[in-house]
Amino acid sequence: MLPKEIETHRDVVTLHDGVRVLIRPMVKDDKAMLIEYFSHVAPDDLRYMRHNVKDPSVIENWCENLNYSRVLPIVAIVKDRIVGSASLRFYDGPKRHIAEYRLFLAKDFRKRGLGMKMTRVLIDMARKQDVRVIVGEVIAEQTKVVRAFEQLGFTNKCMLEDYFMFPDGETCDVALLALYLKPRGEEF
Repeated sequence: MLPKEIETHRDVVTLHDGVRVLIRPMVKDDKAMLIEYFSHVAPDDLRYMRHNVKDPSVIENWCENLNYSRVLPIVAIVKDRIVGSASLRFYDGPKRHIAEYRLFLAKDFRKRGLGMKMTRVLIDMARKQDVRVIVGEVIAEQTKVVRAFEQLGFTNKCMLEDYFMFPDGETCDVALLALYLKPRGEEF
C-alpha cells in the first residue's frame, strides 16, 4: 500500500454486542485523543508497556514522526474516543519480510472481539505491504491471549524464558507466536 492509501484506509466493524467501531491508521491529528486514551492505562497494564505511554511527550513524538514504512499504527474509535491501538513494526535487511505486532485495548473494550477484529485488519494491511511473517510476543501466563492468537492462525514457535523484564526487575516467560502469510513451498 502507498502511504496515501494507508492514511485513507477505513474499516467499520461491529462487535459481538452490536457496538460499531471505526478502525483506521493513526494520523498526526490523533494526538489529543491518544493522550486521553493512554491517560487511563492502569498501573498493572503500564508495567507491560515498552514505553511510558502516560508521558504526553511519548505520544507527541509518535504523532509527529509517523512513518508508515517503519511502523504502521492503527486505532479503534467509538464516537470520539480511541478504545484500541495496534501496530506493525517493520524490520530492515534480512528481516524485511517480517513485521512485529503489538496491541492494547481499553479495559472496557476487552473480551468483546475488538482485538480479533483489529488483528484481522492489520493482517490484511500486512499482506498489501508484502509482509510474509507477523510475529507477536505474549506473556506466557496470558494463556487466553495466546489462544486468541492461535485462533487467528498464529503458531506458538517457542517459549523464551525470562525474556520480559518488568520495571521492578521481575522477569517472566514470553511465548513467541508467528503467522505465515505466504506459504513456503517448492516451485517446479
